[in-house]
Amino acid sequence: MTNFDDKKRTNIPRSVLLVIVLLLQPCLQLNAEFKSSSTVEQVREQIERLPKEDIWWSVTGNDMSWNNRNLHRFSATVNVYRDGQVRELTYALLPEISSFKVDTPVGEMPFVDFLDSDYSTSLGVVILHRGNIVFEHYARMQPYEKPIWWSVSKVLVSAVVSVLEDRGLVDVSQPIETYIPEMATSSYAGTTVQNILNMTSGIDCPEEYYDRSSCYSGVMQAMGETWWDKDSPDNFYTYLAGIQAKRYAEQGTINAYGSVNTDILGWMVEKITGMPFQDALSKEIWTRIGAESDASYVAPRYGVPHYDGGFLSRMRDMARFGLLYTPSYTVVSDQRIISKRHINVLLNDGSAEPLKKAWGENWAKWGKGRIKHSSWQWDRVFTNNDIFKGGWAGQGLLVSPERDLVAVYTGYFKDDEYSELAVLPRLQAVLDGVFPTAVEGTP
Repeated sequence: MTNFDDKKRTNIPRSVLLVIVLLLQPCLQLNAEFKSSSTVEQVREQIERLPKEDIWWSVTGNDMSWNNRNLHRFSATVNVYRDGQVRELTYALLPEISSFKVDTPVGEMPFVDFLDSDYSTSLGVVILHRGNIVFEHYARMQPYEKPIWWSVSKVLVSAVVSVLEDRGLVDVSQPIETYIPEMATSSYAGTTVQNILNMTSGIDCPEEYYDRSSCYSGVMQAMGETWWDKDSPDNFYTYLAGIQAKRYAEQGTINAYGSVNTDILGWMVEKITGMPFQDALSKEIWTRIGAESDASYVAPRYGVPHYDGGFLSRMRDMARFGLLYTPSYTVVSDQRIISKRHINVLLNDGSAEPLKKAWGENWAKWGKGRIKHSSWQWDRVFTNNDIFKGGWAGQGLLVSPERDLVAVYTGYFKDDEYSELAVLPRLQAVLDGVFPTAVEGTP
């Protein structure tokens, strides 16, 4: 392949060569030789570098990059199974995505150059339009790797809940103890499934990772997500059932992000289906989307999956999941899995008030005119009806039902105080520039 930086070998402009490569990429993808993502020595070295007195995710930089792509090498996992023929995604690459100019501290640069630059910690980005791959770029990983999606995992849980709701197995207006009787004596008693889905429970169990006496740290310890010792909670389900935390607000009135909400929903799915959550996800979704590969969940203690942040999959398979919320769901499934009813609820039945109260004066700066609400574990439903779920360390799933778009990306944090630039605003600029209008016939 031509070396773009060797001016002695070619006088063809780099931009022209980039277009040629993009047009040839489908062929290159099919014939690409397998390349190992790690040497034998590197695997041992990286595992030896794992913190001895802290949890694995406490590192940043290159160590975090490797860990995020290699959880299966050093942590117990449980499978999420695929089945049937792979539903191939057709390449229809658009060079204008790669060349679209995005903002950086040194001025505008092409989107693909930004992803490769030192301003970014992008591992990979995949964009689908009308079910076709229009952009795919792996700046710091191999396409077959299965990175951790962190909190993007949450919408997999809510997706299964939506399927059960469509079947009449869940009434989200009911209190959680209707489905998990063990929670009848917890602080969550009386809290509706809907408010747990929307992160508006009003229960004070926030994302406190480091105070080991905190409500959520106890959840993490019981699940094995953080450092565990003999004094830690030993049974995840018993711990959830016994949570005693104050109610700081009336349920439904203020948004307070808390992964414990997702964990409760995962347990609820298990109670309703009678199977571990990963098997319910396999049955209802992963075996039905023509995935390229099995996925998995990090499950360090007693096989309990890390519902709220431990999902591992190929990037193209996460994009297949995103298609279920678009008119192009037929690319991966002959039947609707995520119903029109649910998509309408997701887009139109939320309220901005809980976010306004949570954001306070920042709402006018960051939310007003841009964000409609958050709903069903999705972080944002934007005013253009795009929906977004982000992950802690630079992950994202952006779906535009009206423009028939899906974009997925993953990354990590730098060592130098998280100086990397966020992918999301630049990705949104690209999509708004290249795909400004809705696809005809979409809801």
